[in-house]
Amino acid sequence: MTVRHDGITAEWLGYATLRLEGEDTVVYFDPGRYGVLTGEWEPDTPGVGHPPTRDYAPKDGDIVCVTHVHHYDPDGIRRVASDDATVVACEGINVHASDRDLDRLADLDYEVREVSTEADILVDGVPVWTVPAYNHEDGRNVEDDGTPIHPKGIGCGFLVSVDDTCVFWTGDTDVLEGHAELDVSLFVPSIAQSYTMNRHEAADLAEAMDPDLVLPMHYNTFTSLEADSGAFAEDVAKRGVPVVLDEN
Repeated sequence: MTVRHDGITAEWLGYATLRLEGEDTVVYFDPGRYGVLTGEWEPDTPGVGHPPTRDYAPKDGDIVCVTHVHHYDPDGIRRVASDDATVVACEGINVHASDRDLDRLADLDYEVREVSTEADILVDGVPVWTVPAYNHEDGRNVEDDGTPIHPKGIGCGFLVSVDDTCVFWTGDTDVLEGHAELDVSLFVPSIAQSYTMNRHEAADLAEAMDPDLVLPMHYNTFTSLEADSGAFAEDVAKRGVPVVLDEN
């Protein structure tokens, strides 16, 4: 399904992959991983709400944004990026810290712009901002030893203005101070039960932020990311905030 909103289209392609299209620009967030773009993904729970898998390689992306190393998939980038695409990646990405065999950002055949967690840049005329994304040290998203699964500095969230419509993908983060003050038209939160803000926290943030539309993603890709998206949508709608689901 494609969601149409304020002159742009948005499509959740699975896991953390979102495609935005404006009049002249196509933007992707966090493309790939777990077979969602190769036709290999299968749900752990039959019938769970998630986009269907497919072999997806349009190579039409003008801008590809990558929030952190967990979502860095060079093959996914190559599937969606056009030959003259710009990859905007958080500077915290360290391929040597991953247990996956990953090409370095410098080895990609695209212009790569590494950004801090609080950046404000222009990419081919498109404004791109970053905000920090991490888990609280005293929160629920921590390892057995108490270390945050996503420590401060590991990654970022992205705000992108496509044809004057501001879209915010949170990245892998808890709700942080300052999130509610962001001026956002399309709010794209994770609502997974683990690793990020959950559906209750995301609903509270949606109410505080008051965007024009909420489109959740990054849930139900596998068991630890399960979420009741229907309950989330009902909760957000009851608070007077428009919400849409893009599943199967």
